[in-house]
Amino acid sequence: MKPETIKRLIELVQESEIDVLEVSSWGRKVKITRKQMAVNGSAPVATHQVVVPEAVIASAPAPAVAPQAASAESGAAVPSSNANWVEIKSPMIGTYYSSPSPESPVFAKVGDSVSEGTVVCIVEAMKLMNEIESEVSGKIVKALIENGQPVEFGQALFLVDINA
Repeated sequence: MKPETIKRLIELVQESEIDVLEVSSWGRKVKITRKQMAVNGSAPVATHQVVVPEAVIASAPAPAVAPQAASAESGAAVPSSNANWVEIKSPMIGTYYSSPSPESPVFAKVGDSVSEGTVVCIVEAMKLMNEIESEVSGKIVKALIENGQPVEFGQALFLVDINA
């Protein structure tokens, strides 16, 4: 998150009557908490902390390997089973859907070729349908979750062979 955004969030907490504000964006979480009123009667002060999940840090590859470096920037990680396979991960908690409606065809299935920006599924979170786009180009070799199942942040949804 940009420093300007964090500063604006702190200002919003100071201007409002809320005590805690948590915002997460692409694996980074910011928590802004209003401190209790000081004994001398001074105004409450907002503090903030930025949390980066260890999974995001641990998945960063060595910079000398180009395909992995490109996938790390997009939030994908290379599993150990095949160096050419990249995971498409869920950027949020929610419910996985393979198509926009039960009557519609699936967005992506095993054997389909995808490119960066191709919608591969939907994750519903708080009654909002969020289209999940592929962050890599290649061929889907494995679907790791079934329609209607709950997903966690960072959970792998598909394996993509980036050399196919």
